[in-house]
Amino acid sequence: MPSKLARLEERHVAALNGLVRQLRTTGGSPRVVPWADPDSGGVDARVLVLFESPANLTVSAGASAFSSEDNENATSRSFAAARIEAGMTRRDYLRWNVVPWPLFDAAGVRRPPNADDLDEAQPALAAVIELMPGLSSIVTFGATALTAVMRYYTLHDHPVIVPVLAAPHPSPANGHRRGENHVRAVNALRRSLP
Repeated sequence: MPSKLARLEERHVAALNGLVRQLRTTGGSPRVVPWADPDSGGVDARVLVLFESPANLTVSAGASAFSSEDNENATSRSFAAARIEAGMTRRDYLRWNVVPWPLFDAAGVRRPPNADDLDEAQPALAAVIELMPGLSSIVTFGATALTAVMRYYTLHDHPVIVPVLAAPHPSPANGHRRGENHVRAVNALRRSLP
């Protein structure tokens, strides 16, 4: 099978990766924005799965980074396990970050998104949603992703509104209720399917 990088222009992800190219050069200096995974449903997906922003290991991949459950980090592994248990196929969903680029403070340390970051990234989220004609639901992982969707619903002039299910972020840093968090992720994914 060709590498993911060789598949960026497949019909179901071509428009999404065109958006990625645009986002990589918007805002002054070049920034890392992970590609849409060609192993996902892309624009044909029924479920949009939203995370906060790219993980450190994803960012370290630079221009070859993907927003994918295949990424080598604990969050991606936890998500993939929940997705499989929920009975969701890879073609059922598209994974995206509500802020599709990493954020750094003045000292160059990664930081979480704030309301201004969510506002700057909202046009990208709106564009992704508008590219998905069969979208039937959104699953958010973490409070920031849920907040971003609610801001889109209440601040965008013409939002595309579908049901939203929220689950805790599957990061190991959010492990104080790991068992419950896994159950919530599985149920959110399972219940998002039409």
